[in-house]
Amino acid sequence: MGKRLDRDFFRRDVLEVAPDLLGRKILRAWPGGKTSAYVITETEAYRGGEDLACHASRGRTPRTEVMFGDGGHVYMYLIYGIHWMLNVVTATEGIPQAVLIRGLQGVTGPGRLTRELGLGKEFYGTDLVRSSLLWMEEGEGPVSYASGPRVGIDYAGDPWKDMPWRFRSKA
Repeated sequence: MGKRLDRDFFRRDVLEVAPDLLGRKILRAWPGGKTSAYVITETEAYRGGEDLACHASRGRTPRTEVMFGDGGHVYMYLIYGIHWMLNVVTATEGIPQAVLIRGLQGVTGPGRLTRELGLGKEFYGTDLVRSSLLWMEEGEGPVSYASGPRVGIDYAGDPWKDMPWRFRSKA
């Protein structure tokens, strides 16, 4: 196994963490002792109260509570009543930011990747720095990437729907 990402990695601004997660690994320990590792290939940044595409822009609620905590925790939410979305909280307490994990090597789409990893609401609040079930590790090093607009957030309006805060590995 590689070196686990520490709290300081996640305590940075989401616009630093989101592209920096590309090429890193997410690991999932399964009942019975098996561990699966995946390389992160696509992310999206959601930047707090001012970002109208971010759930935290509507204020602190039971759903968004973990986003207002310390970086390195998991924010899970359900869309369309069927797909769980895996997000990683960034920054520090009181600054609600999160990175949506959109793709893994061999797994495209945030709903598919949570099914692949067997993740649901029970992972809400998981501490990626300490968990023995889900964590992140260093990868092969910095990767080249492209950025573009985020997906499915037209409701946020201008300028938020066009912010180039979606990051994809080029390799």
